[in-house]
Formats: sequence, C-alpha cells, structure tokens
Amino acid sequence: MSKTVRRLPLRGADLVQLATPPRWASIARSHNTCLVVECDGAVDAARVGLALDRFLDVCPWPAARLRRPFPWGALHWAAGRREELVRPPVERLSIAARDEIDRRLAAELDAGIDPAREAPLRISLMDGEPASGPVTHALVLTWFHPLMDARGGENLLAHLDHLDRYAGEAPWGDAPPAFVPEADTRSLRQRGKIAGASRAYMGTLAPLPPISPAAMRQPTGRARFRRESFVAPPLDADARRAAREMSWRLALVGKAMAELWRERDLPDVPFLLPISVDLRRKGEAGATFGNMLAFHFARFKPSDAHDVHGLAAALRRQMADAVRRGQIEANAVAMEFLRYCPRGQMLRALPWTKTGELFSFNFADLGEWPPALARCFGRHVVNAYHIPVVPLPPGIGVFFNRCGRRENLIVSWMEDVVSEDEAARIIEVIRDALGWVRTP
Repeated sequence: MSKTVRRLPLRGADLVQLATPPRWASIARSHNTCLVVECDGAVDAARVGLALDRFLDVCPWPAARLRRPFPWGALHWAAGRREELVRPPVERLSIAARDEIDRRLAAELDAGIDPAREAPLRISLMDGEPASGPVTHALVLTWFHPLMDARGGENLLAHLDHLDRYAGEAPWGDAPPAFVPEADTRSLRQRGKIAGASRAYMGTLAPLPPISPAAMRQPTGRARFRRESFVAPPLDADARRAAREMSWRLALVGKAMAELWRERDLPDVPFLLPISVDLRRKGEAGATFGNMLAFHFARFKPSDAHDVHGLAAALRRQMADAVRRGQIEANAVAMEFLRYCPRGQMLRALPWTKTGELFSFNFADLGEWPPALARCFGRHVVNAYHIPVVPLPPGIGVFFNRCGRRENLIVSWMEDVVSEDEAARIIEVIRDALGWVRTP
C-alpha cells in the first residue's frame, strides 16, 4: 500500500447517495447495498479472510473511515497505516430454510453501516440445507453504498478471488493500480462552465414536481425486496438484443408503475427518474472504489406507457439527445462540486425537491455477471445479483441483471411505500411482457 495516499475524496455520485430531502430527514434508513453470489458449495471463511488481508496490504479503502474535518470540508475516506487497519468482518450464518435467506438479506440491508466508526464493508457466508428444496450457499458482500457502485463490488470480488486463486499473487503484478478513478485534469474554470450548463438544464427538467409511491405515505425506513429469477425464451440474435435493450426494459417498468399509479389514483404527472451511466471505459474493469456514475434523467407520463413500443422509442431518443448535447458529462462534472456542500444543500440544484419528492422511482440494468467470476473462491457460481437499498424518496426501484442463462429481476422498496403484493405484480407485468419462465 502507498505510504502517502491515505485520503480518498468522495465522488459526486457518492455524495448524491447521502443527500436527504428535508421531508424525510427524520427517518432512519440504511445506505447499504448487497452483492449476493450463490455458489454450488460452502465458501471457506478462512480463504476469504486471508484474501482480504492480502488486499489490504495494497489498498486500504475496505477498512477506511468516513471523515469530514470541518463543516465545509470535503467528505473523504481516511485510512491509517497498514498495521492500524482492521479487516472487515467475515461472518458465517446457518440457514434453516430457503426463504430465510431473503429474511437474512433484508436484515443485511437494514443493518446500517456507520462509516465513521466501522468498516464500510462486511462479508457474510450463508449456508443451509433446508428440508425441502436445494442446498443453498451464498457469499454476500454488504457495503455502504457511497464506497462503490455495483461494478465496483464485482471488481473487488474479482480482486479477492484472484488473490485466493493464486495464493497471494496479485492480478496487477508489481505495479498495483490506484483502484480509484483518475483526477479530472481540466481547470476549475472549464469544469465550472460545464457544471453551470448542467445546473441550467436541471432547472428545466420538472416544471411539475414528480410524485413517488411514497407520496401521502408514512414509510418506516425499513428495507424490503423481492427477487425472482427467470430464463428467457429462445430468440434470434436481433430479438434477443432488442429484449435486452435498456430503453425497452425501462418502458416495461414504466408500464408496471403506471398500473400502480392508476390503482392509487395518482395524477398523470410526468415520471422523472435517474438512469445511471457507467463512466468506465468499455471493455475495461476500471476503478473499484467510488460510484463511477453519471446520470441521464428520463421523463414520460404514466399515460404514455400504454404504448410500450412508442415509449421505448421516445426514451431511446431522449438518451441519444442527452449524449449529443453533452448533458450526461455535464451532470457528472456538476456532481463533483457537491464535495464542499453540507448535505442539506446538495439538492438545491434540483428545484422540484422543495416539495419533498426527488424522483418517481429508480431503475437500473446492471448487465451481465463477469465471465471471469464464473468460479469464486473455488466454487462454481450458480447465480449472482445486486440488492440496493432505494433512497427515500422515491422508496422503490426495479433492477435487472443476468448471470449465465438466469435473468434476475429485483424490486427493492421501503416498507409501507408498496406492499408485497404490489411488488409481485410489478414483477409479473415485466415477466409477462418479456415471456420469461421462472426458475428455482
């Protein structure tokens, strides 16, 4: 580990994770996210712990603490010398029934991490042999979401697995990477001009403030989720590519949400939701730590979702226009200026948040599980998926990913924002439209 780099400023997208609209400031809630890796056998806890120790020899951030030296200072991860670092915990849990894993995972999401006093990462090994159903083994990484994004969690697991597989031989050889993104080399004036364009754009996004399912509700702040796995029907290459397109899937989620809006008699106010854009170069693993994300903001009315094909085309055009106009890059640059803002002022650039709402719902397609992680700590990976805690508001999000032939669909919500039945209905609307078949 470098003897000099012991301070890692939070990125703009990390800071957005921490922002809380005043309406919900009093509700205790977690910033956790989980990466669940189901394996064909029990993972050896000692091997995981040893890999973590070896990783901390070159990179301190899984054992760092969150600091802010002054009320106006930059939030950052701080790490002491190697001998001062305390390895994140690795816990083995015995599971008596298959559905108990979901309860344990919900508890992991709820058990908030205090990054000022404890490591921002913990690892659980869940094993069970229920009386009915398959034997279950899961490796679960839970982290404080501003530490890294979903791809970062996969990168970290790949680093640990390599250190285990090759008995400590680092995948980076004699020149360890920084594990963090490179600094923006543009001048403050250049970045300020770009950020100003983003701020002006934000002022035009929502003439009517969005409404989320949390509207007129009293959420508890407890995290809940529902995950189901499917197999897609046989399709030719073009049809398969179309079914996996982000705009098409977002349109289907919009259709399911529009149904929820009608059942609750919510007005036909345009949906507003952030679409995360990975800033890493395609084909490269990129940085592990820091949420390497910019955002595009999708807009459409609930009534638009009756024509899914038309909506998908409109969403595709929105994204293309945002790229052409440089709006996504401008949003990424603007977020970096949040570094010195108090948390309560981070959302001032979003004028509609004065109502207490932020977005209508969350959505992401996290793509394919890395082929390099088909095996992990000597075990074959059966399935893998991410479960994030959704910010409040909106209090609900829908997330896709693929692992081999399995298509995973997760609805994550805050208790009392939606019911279990409503979450199940959202999944069913999407499954039916895609023709997916359920798997165990």
